[in-house]
Amino acid sequence: MANEKDALRVWFRLVRLNTRSRLAVANRLRAFDLSVPQCDVLTTLTENEGLSQQELAARLYVTKGNISGLIDRLVASGLVERRSLEGDRRSHAIYLTPAGRDMAKRGIAAQEAFVAETLGCVTPERLALFEDLLVELRDLIRKQNDPVTEHGVEA
Repeated sequence: MANEKDALRVWFRLVRLNTRSRLAVANRLRAFDLSVPQCDVLTTLTENEGLSQQELAARLYVTKGNISGLIDRLVASGLVERRSLEGDRRSHAIYLTPAGRDMAKRGIAAQEAFVAETLGCVTPERLALFEDLLVELRDLIRKQNDPVTEHGVEA
């Protein structure tokens, strides 16, 4: 029973840490008039342009409806463009514009600075231990038939 209480306490700390981290990054991105989800789309496209909205939704763990709104706003801002997919007039591939590529670089730099100021201050040994724990937890969650892994995306 004590282990369950300890585990629950650590769980809440992890959840709160995630929330605080996302808020800190969101504050940095706000300087560029960019939200965390918008930055997620842009940075994902720097790794693999030409994804469909459905593929982006799967990679970012959001619904098709959410990704559609995100893409609409990014198109309106001139950061991405939709290109028709040959053979499927209803589906589009998403590509960065030059302005989108620049914004993605700025977003990545803001996140890199945050990481340097936080995780970058942890000793390499403790950071390796933390990563090992995260991988162990990820694997335990995957064993519970996590639907996220069905898309072939690693958390």
